[in-house]
Amino acid sequence: MKLTRRPGGRLVVELGRREGNLLLLVLKQYPCLPPAHQPLSKSGLLPNQQDTQQLLDEALAEQRAECKKQLRALLADPQRFKKKTDGYRLSLSPGDAEWLLQVLNDIRVGSWVILGSPEGRVEGLNVENAKNYWAMEMAGAFQAELVAALDDEWDGP
Repeated sequence: MKLTRRPGGRLVVELGRREGNLLLLVLKQYPCLPPAHQPLSKSGLLPNQQDTQQLLDEALAEQRAECKKQLRALLADPQRFKKKTDGYRLSLSPGDAEWLLQVLNDIRVGSWVILGSPEGRVEGLNVENAKNYWAMEMAGAFQAELVAALDDEWDGP
């Protein structure tokens, strides 16, 4: 990822062909976080716990569906994501960049949860879980690059 310019407050990032293709593959994993992963309460001492949890799960599912729709719109908009002969150009407002970080975080954390929330090295890597390991690592790498680009943006030229 290479920051190329900042017209009108936008973050414009150049991606090589391989890097852009990898980003597209990672983003296809969204949403990745299992639907019932976020419990309303760990203690379970809330009144109407089951009904309230169902409302939370429905709201999160709705939010993820809207986010996926936004992601498709971003990737289909040549003003914001343009395929070029040598790669891609990604043009994001600061708000879009923060939102994209959240999408990548869902993929990274969701993949980690699917892998069993391992601490440290992932043991037992195999054909079934390699896709999640790859998505976790790649989403984290793109997050780091985007944060670095945003940090440069806020620090000024």
